[in-house]
Amino acid sequence: MAAESSSLDLGHAVALLAAAVVAVPLFRKLGLGAVLGYLCAGLLIGPFGLALFRDPEAILHVAELGVVLFLFLIGLEMRPAKLWALRREIFGLGVAQVLACGALLSGVGLLFGWPPAVAVIGAMGFVLSSTAVIMKMLDERGETATPAGQRAVSVLLLEDLSIIPLLALVAFLGLAQGAGTGPGGGGASAAPQPAWQSIALALAVVAAVIAIGRWALNPMFRIVAALGGREVMTAAALLVVLGAALAMQWGGLSMAMGAFLAGVLLSESTFRHQLEADVEPFRGILLGLFFLSVGMSLDLAVVAREWRLVAAGVAAFMLVKGLGIYAIARLFGAAHRESLQRAALFAQGGEFAFVLYAAALAAGVFDPRAAAVMSAIVIFSMALTPLVVLLLDRLLPRPVPSMDGIEEAACLTGRVLIIGFGRFGQVVSQPLLARDVDVSIIDADVDMIRAAARFGFKVYYGDGSRLDVLHASGAGRADAILVCVDDPAAADRIVELARHEFPLAKLHVRAFDRGHVLRLVAAGVEQPVRETFESAVTFGEQVLRSLGFADELVAETMDDVRRRDTERLGLQIAGGIAAGRALLRGNLATPEPAPLTRPQRETRALNDAAADVLEESPRAAGEPREERVAP
Repeated sequence: MAAESSSLDLGHAVALLAAAVVAVPLFRKLGLGAVLGYLCAGLLIGPFGLALFRDPEAILHVAELGVVLFLFLIGLEMRPAKLWALRREIFGLGVAQVLACGALLSGVGLLFGWPPAVAVIGAMGFVLSSTAVIMKMLDERGETATPAGQRAVSVLLLEDLSIIPLLALVAFLGLAQGAGTGPGGGGASAAPQPAWQSIALALAVVAAVIAIGRWALNPMFRIVAALGGREVMTAAALLVVLGAALAMQWGGLSMAMGAFLAGVLLSESTFRHQLEADVEPFRGILLGLFFLSVGMSLDLAVVAREWRLVAAGVAAFMLVKGLGIYAIARLFGAAHRESLQRAALFAQGGEFAFVLYAAALAAGVFDPRAAAVMSAIVIFSMALTPLVVLLLDRLLPRPVPSMDGIEEAACLTGRVLIIGFGRFGQVVSQPLLARDVDVSIIDADVDMIRAAARFGFKVYYGDGSRLDVLHASGAGRADAILVCVDDPAAADRIVELARHEFPLAKLHVRAFDRGHVLRLVAAGVEQPVRETFESAVTFGEQVLRSLGFADELVAETMDDVRRRDTERLGLQIAGGIAAGRALLRGNLATPEPAPLTRPQRETRALNDAAADVLEESPRAAGEPREERVAP
């Protein structure tokens, strides 16, 4: 029976893929994120839902490779110099957060009436936040490379390192209690490995991985790239990742830590981008499988039986850990908003808690009830994290940019008002400034305003889509208003206001695309300028010259391109976006007509002659013209 439940067939694979394909887009559409979708899908198809799977542990062991591959890709982005620059965050912020939260959560466990050993191990397991959940959410929010995201990665790295001393602590507590008779436990007759030997083995493995990564991997990839095919290169990438993970596991470290180290060592390799492309598909599938298996692992029978303890544990552990993280973040100089966001992200247990709790159960520190309850608390906290982060984003007010050194638009008097000073507006300003035209410039991006000031531009803060800002910017006195913003909706709003309130000013507008041009023309703008047309035409002209075409032929071709585009735009203004398609050259081959037979050629000659006679003969007014006979 066990063999049947642990085996996976094609039906299981279809069920896993179907659950992910249905749940993840649905949860993303609802704004709840992919992680929660995977967890709920796993719960639905797991042993306590539809019971399509009986042994989620079998899937979890395979799916852990998703976390491994994910950490490898993160390592590829973390060059050694960058990692060294984060040493304060890793060994300062990370250590402080782990120790402070561990102490606070141990106190919570003692208040629940748990024995001291259970309270400490349960707390420290919950301290190890889910690398998979946090990195996935940072990746979805585009915050991995931000300073706040880098600090979060630093804490996660330290938490991964913490698993080694915590496993040693479990072994020590098991020995102190005289327990450890379970599978894998170290009983009194089998003394555990001394701590110094464990540390020495871990350091030796790390040194070996670093040495191989520094001196052997690049030559190996050069040989594989020269002699092997694409599939061999992919196999080599997976070999490096899984080999480093296995080596770390042998040394008592986490597999994810080994993969991360391998990624860091290859971050400056010339094969970095190829490795990233090869590993990425496996990472996405296996990481989703990991979250599915975590959802399957939730024992609803234990939750139903111990629901008061589980609910209280989830609430107390997440709240206390969140408060501890917030306090440590503020102590290390983080802003209020970043501290709250980090507390929401990290206020959960993680996948390494399952490793620690399994070791505690084997060593006799945990009994089966404590292990099941703590595992349920961790799983619920992982499932609640996306909801907590989403709720926090809704409740927190949007950050107000600092206005230090920024002047708001007021009583401006320039002859020309430029609204928006990005790439487009900066180029537009040059011919005006070359002729000493007095310009006023406004923009709503304070970072851009500060950057422009370093290059000698005075840009005022103001949202051009507001009428009061336009008045303060001198739109009523300007000869011309230049709308150079990169948001078509904002440009439409500015055009509407300017046409109605400042009809005497000449209006020049940057258009996003042809559809935007048509909207602007309908709104009364005479000559909107597509932002990419001139640069694309110049680009095409340079390509023709580089291919060896004569200058006269290139000039003739570009004139034809411009003429066709102008004619097509005129037809579109009159007939809609689909008009004028015949003027647009495509790259589909046009079938050549079959050659005419001799009778067909003779018939066509007669038709042409008859047409010439008809053109020359007088006709009465309104007389219908004779149709040609088809050849």
